[in-house]
Amino acid sequence: MTTVARLQAFVAVADAGSVRAAARRLVVTESAVSAAIAAVGREVGVPLIEREGRGLRLTPSGRTYAGYARTILGLHDEALAAARGDTDPEHGRVRVAAVTTAGEHVLPALLAAFLASHPGVDLQLEVGTSERVWELLGTHRADLAIAGRPPQGLDGAAVHAVRPNALVVVASPATAALFRLGRTRWLLREAGSGTRTTSEALLAGWEVDPPRLTLGSNGAVVAGAAAGLGVTLVSRDAVSGELADGTLTEVAAPGTPMRRPWHAVTAGQVPASTTLLIEHLLRSGSGGWRPPGRRGRSG
Repeated sequence: MTTVARLQAFVAVADAGSVRAAARRLVVTESAVSAAIAAVGREVGVPLIEREGRGLRLTPSGRTYAGYARTILGLHDEALAAARGDTDPEHGRVRVAAVTTAGEHVLPALLAAFLASHPGVDLQLEVGTSERVWELLGTHRADLAIAGRPPQGLDGAAVHAVRPNALVVVASPATAALFRLGRTRWLLREAGSGTRTTSEALLAGWEVDPPRLTLGSNGAVVAGAAAGLGVTLVSRDAVSGELADGTLTEVAAPGTPMRRPWHAVTAGQVPASTTLLIEHLLRSGSGGWRPPGRRGRSG
C-alpha cells in the first residue's frame, strides 16, 4: 500500500471514527484499513488512535498528525491536477469551496456560464460554513474559495476578485412592525457560520441580549424569518426574491446594512484551470466581480 493510500485510510478513520466506517467510505476491506493504520502508527512511533467505547478517537498526537495528513493529501491531489491542467487547462480540474449564501445564490448562474464556455473543465463545488471553507483552502483541498475576507494567518492567501455584498436585518412585515431592539427574537445560523459570528458581534455592540433561536442552515433562517419566528441578519443576495415579493422586509437597525464584500481567494500556487475561472469572474457580465482595490458599488 502506498504512502498516500495509508494517509487516506488514517484520515478516513479520523473522520469516521471507526475502521468499518472508513472502509465503507474508501470502498476497501476493513483489514486493509487496519493494516494501513498500523503502518502509519509504526512509522510515526507514537500512539495516534485509541479506543473509545465501540469506536476510535485520535490522541492529541493523532489530531496533530491528522492535520498534516490532510494538508499532504490536499497538496498531492493539487499537484496532480495542476500538472495535468498546465498541459491542457481546458480539461483540468477546479475545486471551489463556497460559503452557503455564495454557493446557493451567487455562484450557480456564474458557474453555469463558465462551463458553457469551458465544458471540458472538471468543476467541483463544496458548500459549507466559513470555518469549513477556509479549512479546505488552507489544507489545499480547494483551489478557490468564495467567502468573506480571508482570515489572518492563512498562508499564501491571495485575493483575486471581490464582489459587493450587504448584510441586512430582515423579518416578516408583521414582525418588522413590532421590532424592538433587544426584545425581538434573533434567528442565528449554525456554529462556524461567518454570518452568525457577525450577528453576535452586532448584538454585543448594541449591548442587548434578545431571545435567540439557532436554526441549522441559511435556508432555515430565511424561512423562519418569513414565518414570523424573529429577525435575522442575512446577505441581501440570499433574500432578494423575498424582499421583492414582500415576504420579507428590511428592518432599520443601527449599523446596517453592513458592507461585507465577497472575496475570491486562492492559497499558494494557482493551477491553470483555476486561472480560467478567475478570469471568467472578472469578465464583464460575470455578476459584479472586479479586481481587488478597484472602486465599485459596495452593495
